[in-house]
Amino acid sequence: MRPAPSDDGSGTLLLALVVPLQGPAGVLGPSCESAARLAVEEVNAAGGVLGREVRLVTVDGGAPPARVAAEVGTLVSLGAVDGVVGWHTSAVRQALLPRIAGRVPYVYTAQYEGGERTPGVFLTGETDVAQLLPAMRLLAEAAGVRRWCTVGNDYVWPRVTARTARAYVRECGGRVRDEVFVPLGTEGFGPVLRQIERCEADAVLMLLVGADAARFNRAFAGYGLHQRCLRLSTHMDENILLATGADGTDGLWAAAGFFETLATAESLDFGARHAARFGVHAPVVGSLGESCFEGVRLLAALAERARSLEVRAMCAVGDAVSYEGPRGAVRLRGNHLAQRLYLARADAFDFRVVAQL
Repeated sequence: MRPAPSDDGSGTLLLALVVPLQGPAGVLGPSCESAARLAVEEVNAAGGVLGREVRLVTVDGGAPPARVAAEVGTLVSLGAVDGVVGWHTSAVRQALLPRIAGRVPYVYTAQYEGGERTPGVFLTGETDVAQLLPAMRLLAEAAGVRRWCTVGNDYVWPRVTARTARAYVRECGGRVRDEVFVPLGTEGFGPVLRQIERCEADAVLMLLVGADAARFNRAFAGYGLHQRCLRLSTHMDENILLATGADGTDGLWAAAGFFETLATAESLDFGARHAARFGVHAPVVGSLGESCFEGVRLLAALAERARSLEVRAMCAVGDAVSYEGPRGAVRLRGNHLAQRLYLARADAFDFRVVAQL
């Protein structure tokens, strides 16, 4: 049994920051860490959480899911952390839930397939139902895309999202012509590109993680498919653009709640604060890394509203929690963060936001 957390303002509040430091998603780790560190420093400068200084304990969320779950579960059982926050795959989230659900607050920050309702799990990321259908509809109207091919990594998020996408494509007057799933860490995409070509797709729903997405983008452009086929990703940020290279980003679209180039007062202020703290040459913080800033802020807001770190107390006040951050004014609805969403087109190493969804 884990010792009950103290809410009396004594001691340090320790958060396990579960972010990828290896594997295909490892390219995102540095921006996840810096965004979370900035959030912690700002929370501490404002007095901490329930009078306690917040510190992070980083856990490599890019390790195999069972290993991540064992490490985080041990930290919770020993009373070594008071909460869990971070960006990691849905496979890791599903492995973590049996170990920590209901024991400590868990803020999952990744864009994901939707449907998570476990008590004590709070989600800051975008969901398919909020962003995928509006993005597909806009591309159908603006570019006339009708024939889709889904390309994803072979685990829960891409599989579930692909099923959802079939219905959305029909609503937009189109059809999914093919679906292809590849293991995490795939190096070669030749057979996948030939399948896309054979099914005569004019749009690809790309559900690939980190370095896998970058390798696919390079191969896609090298094969010449970018000349007649668009790509849409709900899991893309500027770090992946940099890993791709400018030649591989033509015709690439992304939907997200935040972009590094988003020209709102809140996002510009966040960018300035991050640059002042970590320097202008620090890793770019796009939607995936910035989500960890939101995760820390949301956990702090929940604790302050509940006046407690207890999971049941936080669940009881969830619908009353709101705050303003880099994504503007956000509010919990159920256990998901309601936020503005955008569609953007890649322009070499940046995204140009073209519409609010």
